[in-house]
Amino acid sequence: MSYSRYVSFKTIVRREIVRFTRIWTQTILPPMITTSLYFLIFGTLIGSRIGTVGGFSYMEYIVPGLIMMSIITNSYANVVGSFFGSKFQRNIEEMLVSPTPNYIIVLGFAVGGVARGLCVGVAVTLVSLCFTDLHIQHYFIVFSIGILTAMLFSLAGLINAVFANSFDDINLIPTFVLTPLTYLGGVFYSIAMLPAFWQQASLANPILYMVNGFRYGVLGVSDISLIWSYVVIMVLTTILFVISLFLLDKGSGLRA
Repeated sequence: MSYSRYVSFKTIVRREIVRFTRIWTQTILPPMITTSLYFLIFGTLIGSRIGTVGGFSYMEYIVPGLIMMSIITNSYANVVGSFFGSKFQRNIEEMLVSPTPNYIIVLGFAVGGVARGLCVGVAVTLVSLCFTDLHIQHYFIVFSIGILTAMLFSLAGLINAVFANSFDDINLIPTFVLTPLTYLGGVFYSIAMLPAFWQQASLANPILYMVNGFRYGVLGVSDISLIWSYVVIMVLTTILFVISLFLLDKGSGLRA
């Protein structure tokens, strides 16, 4: 990467980080409060009746899923909001006609989303320590799955922003697609608890692979092969990156 491209990349990333840290009461604090409620309701009130799952208390078992859920939603929300804002204000057109390559633009926004996703993930992890002891088994797996997943949903957020025509449109995918897939992705349960048919049906949900890969890194248990978790995440990330580049090259919904 040449110095000029590095400067462009750094500028976009810095702008994204400054943007979400400046309004931390809207971007970082709410997920911490929401997670605390999840722990109180699901972990304390309901978890005491469920008992153990996979050899762990229910509270311990849902911690990795809640952390992953916060990473997914916040990395997605950061890019879809920021990119659509740039599109709405029409300054994205200035980026597209500048000497900055499109892959730098995509990576800049995506890394900004990764930064927010990981920042919120760390904040939620700190909150979880107030409710249960957390002993991470495999640090490399935790960080790699977390970063790859945040990158994947940052790219998904960018694609959503490209096709969005109004601020209402940027909430359609998170509401009707992302939220159901997340709640059905093994955050609050093991698929081993489901009937055989629904166990097989759950395998079509990509978020299941991310949650279980992350859970293996934290607890050392998973319903899915770790290799398959990496394969699914990396294949989907590559596909979404190619699609993002294609849309920017084509100018779909970006140029007047």
